[in-house]
Amino acid sequence: MSDKQFERKYKEDKPVVAICYDFDKTLTPDDMQAQGFIQSLGTDVGEFWKESNALAEKNNMDENLAYMFCMKEKAYGQMLFNKKTLADYGAKITLFPGVEEWFERIREYGKEKGAIVEHYIISSGLAEMIEGTSVAKKGVFERIYASSFYYDERGMAVWPAQAVNYTNKTQFLFRIEKGVLDVNDPRVNDSFAPDEIRVPFRNMIYIGDSDTDIPCMRLVNSSGGSSIGVYNAESSDRTKVYKMMREGRIRYYARADYSEGKELDKIVKSIIDRTVVEFGLNNVFFKCKKETDAFDRENSEEGRHKIDLIYALENSRSFAATHTIVAQLSAIRSWDTDEKEELCSVALRNAQVFSVLGDEDVGLFYRNLLKGTKSLGKNAQEVKNRLDKFDDGK
Repeated sequence: MSDKQFERKYKEDKPVVAICYDFDKTLTPDDMQAQGFIQSLGTDVGEFWKESNALAEKNNMDENLAYMFCMKEKAYGQMLFNKKTLADYGAKITLFPGVEEWFERIREYGKEKGAIVEHYIISSGLAEMIEGTSVAKKGVFERIYASSFYYDERGMAVWPAQAVNYTNKTQFLFRIEKGVLDVNDPRVNDSFAPDEIRVPFRNMIYIGDSDTDIPCMRLVNSSGGSSIGVYNAESSDRTKVYKMMREGRIRYYARADYSEGKELDKIVKSIIDRTVVEFGLNNVFFKCKKETDAFDRENSEEGRHKIDLIYALENSRSFAATHTIVAQLSAIRSWDTDEKEELCSVALRNAQVFSVLGDEDVGLFYRNLLKGTKSLGKNAQEVKNRLDKFDDGK
C-alpha cells in the first residue's frame, strides 16, 4: 500500500499538545448506549449490560465485541441499525458542564501561548455515536479512535470494523506520538529519532475516569506526560480517582466540569504553559546534542578520550582522583599546543590540581608535557614557573 494513502503529521516548529479523552463518564455522565438507544429497544439498561457481559464470559469473548453483537441483535426488527441511526442517538448524548465550549477554548489558549493543541478521543464506545454528538459535528477532534461497525452496500451494520478495549487503547497513543494517525499505517512500528517525534509523551494529557483508562494513564504518566482523573460533579464520588492517585496512575484529579475557570481548566492550561517552556529548552538540548555528536564523529577515539580526561581533571575534587586521572593522562604521548594550554589552564583553575603540582607523578606529567615546547602560552608559562620553583627548592 502506498504511503500516500496514509495521513501523516510531522514535527512542527511549535510544541504540539495532544489531549486524549476517554468518552463515557469522562465527557458524558453515563454510557452512550444507555442514553436512549438501549431504552428504545424496550430493554432495561442493567439487564442489557448483564446479558452482554454474560455473553462475553461464556464465549471467552471480548466485552466490547459482545456489546456490539447485542446491540445489533436486539435492534433487528425494531430499527434500521445503520450509521445514521447510531449518529442520531449520539446527538442525544448529554455532556458534562462546559464540554461544548471546552475544545475550541483550550485550542485558542494554546495558540495564544505559542502551542498547537489537538484533541483526540480514545474510547471503547462507538465512533458512530461519538460522531453524532454536537461537539464532534463541530470538527473539534483531530481523530476519534473508538469501536465501530463495517457497513454493507445498503448502509447496514454487519460486522465490527474496530473493537477498542482498555489494553489496545495504548496503540493510539503511539500513533499520536509519531504522527502516524491511520489505524492501518505500519509506520507506527518504525523507530524515530527523539528530535523527530511529533508529540513526545511529555506533551500528552490523558483524561479519563476509571480502571479501563489505567494502561493509557500509566503510559503517559510514566513517560513524563500528565494523566488526569475526573469524577462526576453531581455525585462527588472520588473513590476511583483516589485509587488511581494512590497507585500512581494519575498526577491530578478534578471534577468533570470543563467550564472556564474551573479546576480542570486551570490544570490543563498550566500544563500547556509548562509544555511551551520545555519545548524551547528541549530544542536547545537537541541542538547541543547534535553539535556534540558531529564533533565526536569528526574526532578520533583518542581525541574524545583526551577531552574526557581533561574534563575529569578539571572536575577532580580529591587527591586520589587527581592522581588516578594524571596516570591516565601520562599514558598519552601526543598533545597539541591547544591541548597543552588547556591542561595548564586546568592546573591553574582547579586548586586541587594546583596544590599537587609538586607531587612526583603530577610534576613529571607536566614537565614532560611542556618539554620541547618552543613557545609557551600564558597558562603554560605560569605552570612551568611553579615547577621550576619546586626544582630550585630541591
